[in-house]
Amino acid sequence: MKKNPATTSQRLISLDVFRGITIAAMILVNFPGSWKIGYEPLEHAVWEGTTPADYIFPFFIFIVGISITLSFTKLLKGGQSKRQILQKILWRTLKIFAIGVALKILPTFDFSRIELPGVLQRIALVFFVCALLFVYTDWKTQIGIGVVILIFYCVTMFYIPVPNFVAGILEPCSKSLDPGSTTGSQLWGRNFGTGQKPGQLA
Repeated sequence: MKKNPATTSQRLISLDVFRGITIAAMILVNFPGSWKIGYEPLEHAVWEGTTPADYIFPFFIFIVGISITLSFTKLLKGGQSKRQILQKILWRTLKIFAIGVALKILPTFDFSRIELPGVLQRIALVFFVCALLFVYTDWKTQIGIGVVILIFYCVTMFYIPVPNFVAGILEPCSKSLDPGSTTGSQLWGRNFGTGQKPGQLA
């Protein structure tokens, strides 16, 4: 019996394969077997430069972007209203965010381990903003917003000083001296960005 193409969910196989490879790489990086000895390409760059491990999170963000385009284009062409799609966006954002929080407190329910700016929480935020932009704006507006964000980010990082320091300090140190990490610490607390690369909020 042939399946009705209208009712068959068509998936982009290449994206599924890429997602699987990225997840496998994430597991390999996060659980190397021993933290005392490690294979250098599977370790994040301490400050300057990049390693294969540094590409895993951007790959997930790339996957989110492609998925948004495929999923919501299909919904819009299928006749769903933007209000209905907004409900889906909100629900999916809450689910991703909640899973990120749950992974920190389970199975001990130790709420002191909750980290709001966790990996899945950031992915949820990126998904929410990008999905809204895709549904409610055209590509020209999206490019304009992207350019404005990049300019704002560069100006903030290089020309706005943090308390007690001059502007444009992007060096590794015990306390974050760049506006991105400083703002993150003020919003989230708990040494946000300490010892990490600049601009972690971004």
